[in-house]
Amino acid sequence: MASMREDRGELNLTKRVEELENSLSIALEINDDYQRDNKKLKDRAREAEGETTIVKGIGMNSPEMREKDVLIQELRMRIRDMLLISEQHRSILGAEITNRKRLEKEVKDLKVQMSEYMSMRVKGSRDNAC
Repeated sequence: MASMREDRGELNLTKRVEELENSLSIALEINDDYQRDNKKLKDRAREAEGETTIVKGIGMNSPEMREKDVLIQELRMRIRDMLLISEQHRSILGAEITNRKRLEKEVKDLKVQMSEYMSMRVKGSRDNAC
């Protein structure tokens, strides 16, 4: 009976490790998506700033200039938001990795305990058989 509980515990830990690996993969994909979006937004902001430099010769108070200023501010805010999200994802990933390593160590320790337990049972049954 105790063996079944231990087997189930090891399966639960293995399943949890797989779940954490899946969560980590998803989080990494999301982080990659945000970083790609962030790069695109930075490029757009750079392009808008370049256009602003060209337009300065035409006039800073033109409607186009005001639209570009608004766009630049929006892009800067979106970049800031993306950077915050990226940092949060890095933090989450760090915690997931730490938790995964802890669980892997627990699984390894449980395997050692299980091996020792089985060795003692085999030895005990051999001693009783003699």
